[in-house]
Amino acid sequence: MERKSNYEAVRESWRKRFLAMDCTALARRFHLKLDDDFLYLTYFSHPCAIDRRTARIARLDRPGAEIGFNMEMTFFNMFHYAVENPRPSGEMVPFRSVKRAYPFESAYRSSILEPLAQLFTGRADALQAAFQRLGAEKIARCDAGGRLDVIPGLKLDVLFWDGDDEFPAQANMLFDSNITDFMHEENVVGVASDAATFLAEAAGLPAPGELMGAEC
Repeated sequence: MERKSNYEAVRESWRKRFLAMDCTALARRFHLKLDDDFLYLTYFSHPCAIDRRTARIARLDRPGAEIGFNMEMTFFNMFHYAVENPRPSGEMVPFRSVKRAYPFESAYRSSILEPLAQLFTGRADALQAAFQRLGAEKIARCDAGGRLDVIPGLKLDVLFWDGDDEFPAQANMLFDSNITDFMHEENVVGVASDAATFLAEAAGLPAPGELMGAEC
């Protein structure tokens, strides 16, 4: 309960920060749609809206769906930490090569890649179908793979090799080398977690974190 309360405290703190931000400037800076009530952002192909009066986030494709902590922090931290004019490089690199993210690699592998590989063992076709549902560009150099839009223009590659009698299934991700121009380096782990969660959702399976008893 204490851990959950800490998450809620962080959420409320960032919601207050968002309410003090200039939404018109944010819309211009990140090329987002804006009206009197909401700021709109597409995340992994899911249309979302942030209420300008409450800072609450909603998924427009799934009204009432719970918004995970990672997703909420990615939005707010992006608005706060991004460089003035963030631009994708188009160069895809492994996590260890993402600027300033190396200290989080162990957690990234144990809490995201390994559960993702476990979840889709023997289910490569289901994973490829999930990529298709999320509008991903197919990656052919693995048993299942796709290039996803984190936000429009900022890509993330997910690659999966199924297991056999000798080797377990493996998963990997590649990130735009400029991803930390858009967000704090800790949020890169959250983005990877959300990619795995949305793929599981699209495949009709439990989120990978749930396999380890982790909170989203």
